[in-house]
Amino acid sequence: MSSNAPRQPVKDLHFFLTVPHACSYLAGREATTLFLDPQQSPGQGVYDSLALLGFRRSGRHLYRPHCEGCSACISVRLPVEEFTPNRNQRRLTRRNSDLTLHLRPAIFDPEHYALYAKYIRIRHADGDMYPPSHEQYRTFLTLDQQYARLMEFRLHGRLLAVAAFDQLEHGLSAIYTFFDPDPELERRSLGTFAVLTLVGQARRRGLPHVYLGYWISECRKMAYKQDFRPLEMLDGRHWRRLITP
Repeated sequence: MSSNAPRQPVKDLHFFLTVPHACSYLAGREATTLFLDPQQSPGQGVYDSLALLGFRRSGRHLYRPHCEGCSACISVRLPVEEFTPNRNQRRLTRRNSDLTLHLRPAIFDPEHYALYAKYIRIRHADGDMYPPSHEQYRTFLTLDQQYARLMEFRLHGRLLAVAAFDQLEHGLSAIYTFFDPDPELERRSLGTFAVLTLVGQARRRGLPHVYLGYWISECRKMAYKQDFRPLEMLDGRHWRRLITP
């Protein structure tokens, strides 16, 4: 989905910094976030430009970390044509071959919310997204923009997972994935499978990258991103190969 509308120059945009707050990823650290002025709608052209500079989307807001004295959050993306799944990823693809996919607009759906609430209560009760609420879900994962999409994963009609993602001019941006935390489904590794599915979707659409958000080497919850290689990282204004262990 390429937009023919003229892009608004980044220099014409207005941004705001939050006050320092507790970091969600590294204990004992403070974080500051740079936001695009919420009065400036995250339209396609603006979003395309800012994504190349490491900005992410949460609801209507485009943001990126702007922490004094800390650069732990690294923007990473996967070059689609260079990616070759490893043995475990190929196994996961076969294991989940019985799932059906459905693409939906990013609008509120009670079935999606019920799964999201279950996921947050069981998997993230110690996080800043607990307790879940309808308002929290709507402001985080719904957006009335053509580029914002939800991808359902179903097994014989049962909803197992939902992956929120955006289609940019230069790739797909993975926003958030939530899934059924039933222990019987652990072998499916639905979070990893969702990323593999986005890679396939990007390849079919002729898009060069899948954006995986931020990677922090010290954060255990982000370790899975290292399994997708090769990764590229944003170094200032330039993307280059990220060398991971």
